[in-house]
Amino acid sequence: MTATAGRPLDGLRVLEYAQYVAGPFAGMLLADLGADVVKVEPPGGDAWRRYEPFAAGESRYFYALNRNKRSVVLDLKRSEDRDASAGLIRTADAVLHNFPAARALSFGLDRETVRELNPDAVWCWVSALGSAGPEADLTAFDLVAQALSGLLLATAQESDGVPHRAGGIAMADFTAGLLAAIAVLSGLIGRERAQAPGLEVSLLGASLAVQAQRLVSVESIDRARREPLAGAHGPATAADLRRQTSRRDAADELEPYYRAYAARDGFIVLACLHERQRIAASGVLELHDPWTHNPQAQPADDTERAQRRALVAEFERLLAQRTVEEWVRRFRAAGVPAAEVRALEHQFENEQTVANGLVQTVSTERAGEIKLLGSVFKVDGVSAPARYSIPALGEHTEEVLAECRSSQP
Repeated sequence: MTATAGRPLDGLRVLEYAQYVAGPFAGMLLADLGADVVKVEPPGGDAWRRYEPFAAGESRYFYALNRNKRSVVLDLKRSEDRDASAGLIRTADAVLHNFPAARALSFGLDRETVRELNPDAVWCWVSALGSAGPEADLTAFDLVAQALSGLLLATAQESDGVPHRAGGIAMADFTAGLLAAIAVLSGLIGRERAQAPGLEVSLLGASLAVQAQRLVSVESIDRARREPLAGAHGPATAADLRRQTSRRDAADELEPYYRAYAARDGFIVLACLHERQRIAASGVLELHDPWTHNPQAQPADDTERAQRRALVAEFERLLAQRTVEEWVRRFRAAGVPAAEVRALEHQFENEQTVANGLVQTVSTERAGEIKLLGSVFKVDGVSAPARYSIPALGEHTEEVLAECRSSQP
């Protein structure tokens, strides 16, 4: 590898124990800033290497997120490879991972283990839905996070029958990757003053962060306008979709495993990114699908296209017969990432969102209580409340200038 002088992270090592999008995107950004990013992969490699391959093990999706790195293969289920991983951690300036908490613990990648191995290493975890709350342990990819955060309805148009991702963009994943890179950088700066921190960002927090301008409720005005909810939240309905509908992505036409559906009482998403999950999903519906290995491949002919359209139609017909709650329970029991679709306004009282500090209340003299996006970062497990309210124009000018003057020799 040829060293490039003058980059801000030259000489720093980041270990990336991450697959799919968010973690690798963060690692790539850090690599672009000069870090030596070592991508630690399982024997089969990052699953993204095999997503819509154009040749065996070669994927444009993987290429897009993993340039500028070196790859190391370790099987963290084996004790000797965990020992090798521990040795790597002792050389690192930062450790980045996106494993579920229980798996990270078994792999020696939890916060306390990393801290014991290397007190100077910044630890950053990209979680799915946050480390607290009733949904903390759920498997969730970008589409699930968008569904649960209200983001899936953000670009809605009336012509659509069900919600879909705007432009097919994995907005939660990429935003979480940006936040993870920021978190690592802040940790590298912060360790000069104190012990290297443990930081967490989540796909749920990222999905809310890109909606920050809409996730604001002036309670004296807006609370009465929010529709009454059944409990802390409820699935978005056709009424929500009529307010915020969007044009269905044509790519969904033949893809039954990564999209939204209308259930009997609301909307549900399936988010299957590998064949095992697709087989499980079709099994829940008692359907046979010969295309689970690559459902987004172009049909071989018109006959196949018609057969695959018929399969999607059968998914739609069956899913419309039961409630969102029942389908979510059945799919999750089979290991299929599935979730109800929620509207953004559900987030103000949502237990999962509140438990992770992603909605906070501040008070202002001008407008009273304001509910808005909380910090998307956790430092050593804590989401800190806002230190200041929303400032008026120029409110702190003299205070800050006085501090500057006092610091001058």
